[in-house]
This record gives sequence, structure tokens and C-alpha cells, in this order.
Amino acid sequence: MSDEHSTTPPEGADFGNRVKRAVFWRSGTQIISQIVSWGATLAVIRILDPSDYGLFAMTSVVLVFLNFLNGYGFVSALIQSESIEPIRIRQAFGMLILLNVGLALIQLFVAAPLAAAYYREPVVAEMLRWQSLIYLSTPFLILPEALMTRELEFRKPAIINLLTSLVGAAVALALALYGAGVWTLVFAPISIFWSRAIMLMIATRFWVLPSFDFRGAGHIFTFGTALLIGHGFFIIQSQSDIFIAGRHFDTHDLGLYAEALFLTQLFATKFIPPLNEVAFPAYARIQHDQSKLAYSFLKAVRLIMLVAFPLYFGMAVTAAPFVATLMGEKWLEATPIVAILALAMPVATLQFLFQPAINALGLPGVTMRNSIAGAIIMPIIYLAAIRFGATGLAWGWLVSFPLLLAFTVYQARPHIGFRLNQLFGAIMPGLGAAAIMAGLVWLFDRYLVEVHLPQLIPLLHLLLLAWVGALVYGALLWFGSRATAMEVINLVIRRKAPSAAEAS
Repeated sequence: MSDEHSTTPPEGADFGNRVKRAVFWRSGTQIISQIVSWGATLAVIRILDPSDYGLFAMTSVVLVFLNFLNGYGFVSALIQSESIEPIRIRQAFGMLILLNVGLALIQLFVAAPLAAAYYREPVVAEMLRWQSLIYLSTPFLILPEALMTRELEFRKPAIINLLTSLVGAAVALALALYGAGVWTLVFAPISIFWSRAIMLMIATRFWVLPSFDFRGAGHIFTFGTALLIGHGFFIIQSQSDIFIAGRHFDTHDLGLYAEALFLTQLFATKFIPPLNEVAFPAYARIQHDQSKLAYSFLKAVRLIMLVAFPLYFGMAVTAAPFVATLMGEKWLEATPIVAILALAMPVATLQFLFQPAINALGLPGVTMRNSIAGAIIMPIIYLAAIRFGATGLAWGWLVSFPLLLAFTVYQARPHIGFRLNQLFGAIMPGLGAAAIMAGLVWLFDRYLVEVHLPQLIPLLHLLLLAWVGALVYGALLWFGSRATAMEVINLVIRRKAPSAAEAS
């Protein structure tokens, strides 16, 4: 990147090594746990029907919407603060208990019957009543994990996440094979939440009495409330497509769209949040040095987009064998939806990378304005696109997210301290190489594989295209952006963080 000399890397080998260890434990074990979860999920997808996932998507809208009130914003205030007192931890614990018990009661007696009436599916009410158990585990889960996040201690939570993914996978497979149908999708997440909460409490020895006397907790409440409002608008932004589609599609079509969205969001929703969890406290430690913050943010963008662009562009041009291999023949109707959504996901990934930097600066109002913009842009576009069915809804993503990203960049740039040409320089190595790679893979598939190997089974078809894509992308990156390629190699191989002079 041509303008890197104007930003300064964070100093101190110890800090850099702590961040690197945190990334290793949080994202490294996340990869293993996700492999376990995906294996179970893909096996379950082949057993259940699209209509089961349609029903689950209807309940997910309610769960996600209410879950934004679970109080994580109050916990984020503890992470962002430079120092905390024991009483603040007890007060945050008390806030979490009150909020989540209230959410469970609201879902049981209010949200469940209203959702069933809106979707015209009585079983949705019964599913939501059982799913209210998730809220009761939340206070015992997010607070001990957040306190370790503050200290960049990710080893214990990472191991626990791996163990709970095994629990969830075992429960899901057992219920699916037993013939539980849609209830597989209800009880597997409940088992994950409760086993994770119990393990975290034991591992961290979190024997804290909650305090319901909130005097002196103004910072926690103010910071958390701002994040809460902002996250509420984010929920409207992120769930409006399913909410709108649930009223217009039958459960089969809704299931096709929901699972296509699930597949294409795997990287953005499963790998970016753990990295953001590490980035938030790391950015918070350097929040008073804008040059270091800008350097760290741009480096994170550059490295993550090096993975996101080829992954998603490759998914778009291999959608047919990708869907057939991972989901099975009965899901082939989702192929065009997957291809369109995959093109939108790199923009969504870049959008998500701004949140931890802004929150680390103690500026939740910026995040809130971004969420408000998304809550306006997304539903309007989805309402216009719904008339064209599931593929139209997918095109809505491709239209709306670039608009939201432009607004986010406009808002965040002065606070983080980067210039537009620096951001462009950070994303160009991955974007340029991935775009050329995707074009060549499409040509290879269209004029060689389909002509000479028309009967190739989906798995071999996907592996062949992926192999060609990896070779082409690696060669383009090596010969077209050698410095970026070496940066990735050094990140993987080096055990020590580079010194300030080396990084400059």
C-alpha cells in the first residue's frame, strides 16, 4: 500500500504478541469448532426439509430481534473502560439478569403468539416458547467471557467454544436421526448456550453476586444504551429480509433463501465476529494514538479481504457444484440465490470490520447512525425486490450494502484517521486478484469442464474448480502484489511481532 508510511504501527512486541496469541486462540479454535459445526449442520441439512428451515427462520427473526436487548452493550462498556472496579462487574451482572429474565417472559407470553399470527404458522409459537430458555443462560455466559476478552485472554473461551460445538453437533445429529424434524433446530442451540454458560462459569470461577443498586454505573448504562439502540437498528437492517419474506414466501421458498443466506454468510458471521472480539480490546488499548489505530485497522482490512474476496468470488462462480456438494440435490433451487449473495458478501464483510474500531474509540453514536441508515436502506430495497422472489431479494443485498458501506466510510474515516486512497489500497490486492481469478475459473468451467467432463460428480467438479482458482489466485497475488503475499507469509510463520522499524 503506497500510503502506509503515514501511519505508525503499534509499538511494543509484547502487545503485538498478545494480540497474535489472541487471534490464534480465538480464530484458530473457531476454525476447528466451525468444522465440527458445519459437518453436523450439513449432515442435518441433508436429513431435514427446506420447510423445516423456513419455520426456523421465522423464529430466528424474533430471537435475533429480542436478543439485541440481552445487555451485551453494558458488558462492552467494561471492555472499553481503561479500568474497572469490582462493584461495576456486580452491577453489570445485575443488569444482565434483569434484562434477560424480562426477555424470556416477553417471548413466552407476547412475542410467541404474535409471531405465530403474523406468519400464520401455529407451531412457531410453541418453538419460541422453548427457545426462551436461551435468554436465561445469557448473564452467566457473556460477562465472564467479556472480562477475559478485556485482558485478551482467549484460551479458555476458545477451548470451551470447541467443546460446546461438539455438544451441539451431537445433539443435532441425534435429534435429526431420531426424526425430530424442525425441533432439531430448536434444541441444538439451547444445548450449546447452556453448556457454554456452565463451562465458562466453572472455568473462570465466576462466583460473583449481582448488584441491583446501580448508583455510579452511569458510564456502563450510557455506553451500553447507545450500543443497544444502535444494535436495535442493526437488527432491523439484518433481519428485515427474512421478516418480509416470511410473510410473502411459503416455508419451502423461505427455507431455500434462508439456507442460501446462511451458507454465503459463513465467513462474515462465523469468522469475522471472533476477529472483531480480539480487535475491539486491541483497538481500545491504542485508542489515543490515531496513527497506530489507522495502521492497525488498515492492516486488518487488507489481510481479511485477501481471504474474503477469493472465497466469495469463487463461491459465486462455483455455485452449482458448491450447493450440490454441501447441501444435496434437493437444494439445487438455491443455486442462483447463492451466486448472487456471494457477490454481495465481500462488501458486507468490509462493512463489519468498522464496528470494533469505532466502538473502541468510545463513539457508539457513530455505530448507531450507521445502523439507522441500514435500517432505512435495507427494508426499502427489500420491499421493492420481494416481488421478484428469492433471487430478487438476493439482488437487494447487492444493491443495498454498497450504499451502506459508503455511508459507513464517510462516518468512520475522520475518527479512525485513514484516507480514502489508503482504504482503496488496502482492498485492491485481494479485489483485483480475486476478480481475475473468478473470470478465469468461469471460463475454465464453461468451455472446458462442461464440454469435456459433463458427467463429473459435484464433489470432483467443485474440487477441480477450487484447485484451479487457488493456483490462479496465488500466482496473481505473488507476481502482482509480492509485498502483500509476503505479509501473509510472515504473519503465519513469524512468532514475534515485527518491530516498529520493520513494520514501517
